[in-house]
Amino acid sequence: MAYRSELIVFTDLDGTLIDHHTYDFSPAAKAIGLLDRMSAGLVLASSKTAPEIYRLRAEIGCDAWPAIVENGAGVLPPLVAETSEDTQYLAIRAVLDETPAELRGRFRGFGDVPTDELMAMTGLSKEGAVLAQSRSFSEPGLWFGTDTERDQFLTALATYGVTAQQGGRFLTLSFGANKVDQMQKIIQAYNPRYTVALGDAPNDIEMLEYADIGIIVANPTFPPLPPLRTEGAGRIIRTKQAGPAGWNLAVCDILERLEREQDLNNG
Repeated sequence: MAYRSELIVFTDLDGTLIDHHTYDFSPAAKAIGLLDRMSAGLVLASSKTAPEIYRLRAEIGCDAWPAIVENGAGVLPPLVAETSEDTQYLAIRAVLDETPAELRGRFRGFGDVPTDELMAMTGLSKEGAVLAQSRSFSEPGLWFGTDTERDQFLTALATYGVTAQQGGRFLTLSFGANKVDQMQKIIQAYNPRYTVALGDAPNDIEMLEYADIGIIVANPTFPPLPPLRTEGAGRIIRTKQAGPAGWNLAVCDILERLEREQDLNNG
């Protein structure tokens, strides 16, 4: 059916398409297969780096589509392995050095720790941790201070044009681009008839609200997202199952709904 080649699904990874702890996406295999057979787009949108995304994108089988990397700070084109740019990342690291020492010490970024410590922070393998530190556009990290100190830290960063997005676990610093910014560019380039977005964290909210259908994937590790702007209009769905299992059921349900609508339109 015509709509199937005009559908693009934008999805967060950790806690959404891949399990928050095991990084397994196999419970979503059925829905991924359906999307592939329909020639639907599957665009990964994550805080992960280009090298990390390239490997995952190939494993999932969606490497013919662009991917949104480093929380929307950049885009990895189809079939490309990595970006060669690191100017923005080095600039963010320089800004961090300009923040007051007592605040700077509360933020533990990926560039602040040896690979072994990052493995403990993230649960990644050594190879995965090395890829996670191969950054071009943004700096994720853990915040260890109070909420007041965090506000002071973000105010100090803002004077240099650096903003922060809170993901499921990490606070990610960048020069302002986010997932929905890159989502809009991809939609403009591909002009899909339908868009679906899936996520589980605060940094996914704008992407969820921008899509025709947004799906909040349950993540029992963190507090649920608050009611979203488009939820009252029925454009936001919440899964009961967490991670890739919830992702799989939700995407399968959406595809069935779109097929029924298409059949009614054709009838």
